[in-house]
Amino acid sequence: MGNIAAEKNGVVASSASANKDLINGKILITKNGNLSSNGETNTDDQSTEDHHHDYAIAPSISAEIIDKKEHCNQLDHPEIEGWFAEHCSIWPGQAHFLKSSSYGKVFVLDGALQLTERDECAYQEIITHLPLCSISNPKKILLIGGGDGGILREISRHSSVEQIDICEIDTMLINVYKEFFPDIAVGYEDSRVTLHVRDGTAFLKSVESGTYDAIIVDAFDPIRPEHELFESSFFELVAKALRPGGVMCIQAESLWFQPFNIQNLVSKCHHIFKGSVNYAWTIVPSYPSGVIGFMLCTTEGSFVDFKHPVNPIDPNRISGVAKGPLKFYDSEVHSAAFCLPAFAKKAVDTKVVGQ
Repeated sequence: MGNIAAEKNGVVASSASANKDLINGKILITKNGNLSSNGETNTDDQSTEDHHHDYAIAPSISAEIIDKKEHCNQLDHPEIEGWFAEHCSIWPGQAHFLKSSSYGKVFVLDGALQLTERDECAYQEIITHLPLCSISNPKKILLIGGGDGGILREISRHSSVEQIDICEIDTMLINVYKEFFPDIAVGYEDSRVTLHVRDGTAFLKSVESGTYDAIIVDAFDPIRPEHELFESSFFELVAKALRPGGVMCIQAESLWFQPFNIQNLVSKCHHIFKGSVNYAWTIVPSYPSGVIGFMLCTTEGSFVDFKHPVNPIDPNRISGVAKGPLKFYDSEVHSAAFCLPAFAKKAVDTKVVGQ
């Protein structure tokens, strides 16, 4: 069966894998987006860059509850037209609901909310400008994941940038964003962008040492100390691909999810990257807990004070391929991203290194 993306009530549902079945006019989505007509799932392995999880509830476009007892307890709740519901075992105790009409178009991939038109700016702008505004004159940037094009849009605002490489394995995902979210996917229109359709780890292995000034990773679940990436060579490859003093930014765990073991996470990152390391966060209402964190790490070189941007960007100026000015980020928000609640600050201050 061919690739399918559909829209209803502002919810765009798609699958990173090729198959979805229409049953009684409804799209049923489970792990990896594969569900046969008899309800048996296809559990073919997928790359970790596909953002795949096991979800108990399909999006409102399908109006179906999928019983995945082997992964999650069955949820019983009323099905309400126009609402999206998400539940995942990696966020214990959390069941997420939002009304799509309040968030504009909502993109759902295999049951997992990826972004909404209303608050995508909070994520895309922060994960991009925290690292790029923390170093002087960034020229060569690598994005791993980020197939929606929003981070590309934000990178394009930096006039010093000469080369933007994006490594994304799923061209169907890119095409869906271009069709339904053109103001986000506009990032692909920048002439400095080169798309590499391949696995991120394999791409990093082919890169010469010290190639990039910054690497932004938007391809995995929020990292934790026990994340599988720490058992692989991925971070070592990222560090090798960065120039001395180059910066990596990657999505990290929300400070509201316990255990919030940021001490261990910062220590592991510093052990690998050898430079400055810090934790930041931002508000994204449509994400579980409403906030998301970021780890920023530099390779060994000059100290980078992440809290005070040395390469500020004018929030009122329309630049690059973006169709409007910044909506969320400015230099004050940049510094505020490193201001943590008291319980988190105690944990981070003892382990923020490179200063």
